[in-house]
Amino acid sequence: MRQRNKPWADEFLKEHNQLIIPNPSEHKGKWKELFGNDHPIHIEVGTGKGQFIVGMAKQYPEINFIGIELAKSIIVSAAQKVLETESDQSNILLLNENASDLREMFDINEISGIYLNFSDPWPKNRHEKRRLTYKTFLEQYNDILIPDGSVIFKTDNRGLFEYSLVSLNDYGMKLEEVNLDLHDIDDPTNIMTEYEEKFSAKGQPIYRLKARF
Repeated sequence: MRQRNKPWADEFLKEHNQLIIPNPSEHKGKWKELFGNDHPIHIEVGTGKGQFIVGMAKQYPEINFIGIELAKSIIVSAAQKVLETESDQSNILLLNENASDLREMFDINEISGIYLNFSDPWPKNRHEKRRLTYKTFLEQYNDILIPDGSVIFKTDNRGLFEYSLVSLNDYGMKLEEVNLDLHDIDDPTNIMTEYEEKFSAKGQPIYRLKARF
């Protein structure tokens, strides 16, 4: 989906650099210092407009959350959502970065949980390496996660979900949850993304898996 250009985005990023952190590699291994506490850190790769991460931060104030989004026009929307919320959102930071190698931003065993929500399915075979559940990405997750850390993946794309199940299994990950219709179970702890609301309203099944290394 093409995003509308926001000419004010650069200035917004500069004005809110305590929320949208520049040069994240400088904080590698020191993210807890930036949050000012020793709480576990969870990251969302592809945070979109921020509905999920804001909801999670409200629901789990004892966890720190970092949202990563490459599109500048979208990360500013996520930041606005954080700033507009009435509750304390000191447990959220955002990164306007490419997540091609998370090890440049996070140290070994620094992260406790990873969320992959409605990632680009990259359906063509020649683009397999771009899928966020491809083995080279799994290697990164394995490195930055604590030993008992989890990867939680949601999508509306059955093909990508089936591919991911195979990829994670081949990598030797333990699948703790495989859900072919998330909303059928009425999970009160599930925080929906913008895409999830849109697709589920049309009756589209939402698939979710949870796995550990």
